Amino acid sequence: MLTQLRPAFVLIVALTGITGLAYPLAMTGIAGLVFSSQAAGSIVLRDGKPIGSALIGQSFTSARYFQGRPSATSAADPADAAKTVPAPYNAGNSAGSNLGPTSADLATRVKADLDARQVENPELPVPVDLVTASGSGLDPDISPEAALFQVSRVATARALPEARLRALVESKIEGRLLGVLGEPRVNVLALNLALDDLGSR
Repeated sequence: MLTQLRPAFVLIVALTGITGLAYPLAMTGIAGLVFSSQAAGSIVLRDGKPIGSALIGQSFTSARYFQGRPSATSAADPADAAKTVPAPYNAGNSAGSNLGPTSADLATRVKADLDARQVENPELPVPVDLVTASGSGLDPDISPEAALFQVSRVATARALPEARLRALVESKIEGRLLGVLGEPRVNVLALNLALDDLGSR
């Protein structure tokens, strides 16, 4: 019986070593060499200090900055570990809200965000990505329409000409990957860094 079981055990150990250890380590090493920035988290540095990631959104609440999509991520409640509290752009808990289109809570939140955004710029319709969270809750990008929608508020807060900010937004629009995949987008962190640079000139 041992003679018949030995090949099965050897095969399990060998395949576990190959597919569970060698292959993942090889792919991680190759990814680190070929895509070193992405493998290290695509960290964005300013004056040698990390200020964010190009791949993970962050919360900008000041009127002086362009703002990203709402984030539905959460974290453990410090007062009660059995509960959660909102924690926008919590990369350790990437998830959507799981609220469906018939949810009263979702409708109330979206309506409040929509009303607040409409006050900000009553001349334009509010782009959908400024009032809805993504499935991951971590999107670093917004649509060009969402960035242009915020130009009026940012221009007023910074006392800059709107035309200058529109040109800045248009210079930061990234096209579709390979010309066909995805949608045109604007990285909010990159746009805000360029905005700070613009103000210092």
